[in-house]
Amino acid sequence: MSSLFDQFDVWGAFWMTIKLTALSAVFSLLIGTVVAIMRVSPVPVLRFLGTSYVNIFRNTPLTLIVFFSLLGLWQTLGVELSSQLPVNAFRFAVVGLSIYHAAFVCEALRSGVNTIPLGQAEAARSIGLTFGQTLREVVLPQAFRGAITPLGNTLIALAKNTTVVVTIGVAETAYLMNKVNEDASDQLTNMFLLAALFFVLLTVPIGLLTGRASKRLAVKR
Repeated sequence: MSSLFDQFDVWGAFWMTIKLTALSAVFSLLIGTVVAIMRVSPVPVLRFLGTSYVNIFRNTPLTLIVFFSLLGLWQTLGVELSSQLPVNAFRFAVVGLSIYHAAFVCEALRSGVNTIPLGQAEAARSIGLTFGQTLREVVLPQAFRGAITPLGNTLIALAKNTTVVVTIGVAETAYLMNKVNEDASDQLTNMFLLAALFFVLLTVPIGLLTGRASKRLAVKR
């Protein structure tokens, strides 16, 4: 097992996976929140756009989205996020992962919104709050608390889905496994076990923390 660490940059690959997970989680949460607001908006056009976003990206394979992020936006349309190729691929990987998982974040938040009695929104509007104020002060805080568990599940799925970005050459865990398979196939079993252990250590705490937070922050009705 120790020879793996001597021959390959194992820690670098694991750190890349963690960075992909963390940055994509932040951006998918931001995008997903905006889309969720659009989906519950009283404006039909915004609801249509929000629904279209979810239906399109939730039903499109992540591999295609990641490929399009790099090959479509960069090679075809000339959009460049960095002059350095590895950094450029990493940033487009974050873009692809964020856009895809934002659809699931949106639906998780919408499930949280659906747990709020309609009377609360009507009461907020009756005392003069605007739609934006109602969302900010009444609806979204409760929606986030009610959606902690599905948001945690989405984050776990995101962590595991980072392996897809190996298709555009980002040097994360799956990329390292390919390198081990090519250059030291006798170490492949050890690499599989190490990668499995890494993902267990990465995702199990997320499930435990979100489960505990969900119980502590659940809105009592």
